Amino acid sequence: MEVLIRKFKISDYDQVINLWQLCQLPLKPEGRDSRCQLEQQIKLDQIIFLVAEKEGKVIGTVLASHDGRKGWINRLAVHPDARRQGLGTQLIKKAEEELEKQGLILLAALIEEENSASRDLFVRLGYEPHPEIVYFSKKKFPEA
Repeated sequence: MEVLIRKFKISDYDQVINLWQLCQLPLKPEGRDSRCQLEQQIKLDQIIFLVAEKEGKVIGTVLASHDGRKGWINRLAVHPDARRQGLGTQLIKKAEEELEKQGLILLAALIEEENSASRDLFVRLGYEPHPEIVYFSKKKFPEA
């Protein structure tokens, strides 16, 4: 059976969280990754949350967003059994298409330094690293 890439539905939540845990993505289940927060986020026009589904199981995700100037690709996750088959590339390209439909001409991704597989994938897809950029964040509360 082929893989279907489609919009995230809140009914996918438990499978998505399980996949993110399996892929060791940092999670904030009491904050921005809570069911309630994701349910609110997917209602926003600037949020593009896609899942890859095979035989009824979520095996991949990508969450893209934008601020009107720059598109961001986040939460790329592919089940370990489905890696090295082009699914990550498909998810990124679909997210890029959706961002470009909304008029974005500058796309970016934040990748943790030790995640060499994702770093290599984004470089292969034409993204340039900017090691001189330092990331800052401010949280309303620790789990945000």
